Amino acid sequence: MVNPRDVLVISRARLQEVVDEAVARGRITRSDATELVSELLAVPRDLARRVAGRAPIAEYDDLTAAEVVRELDNLRDGDLRRVAEYERANANRKTVLAAVERRLT
Repeated sequence: MVNPRDVLVISRARLQEVVDEAVARGRITRSDATELVSELLAVPRDLARRVAGRAPIAEYDDLTAAEVVRELDNLRDGDLRRVAEYERANANRKTVLAAVERRLT
């Protein structure tokens, strides 16, 4: 598990803004900036899984999208959000994410 104090969250837009400013000031070349942003955004999938934690559904990784959707009826809003986070970091199935969104609205 990743310690939350070791995690930094920055939006892609803000990252791009900071890098663009460094290019404008001549502190980094445009090609180096592009490479840097690409490397920073290429987070290994296993790290994303560890940060997202585990889904609140038993044996989640072995379930089909339809099976996950059926399980959503039994979850509270906080657990639904955890499912969405986990799903985005892993399989990223549109069916599951859309079902979660419908239940949260």
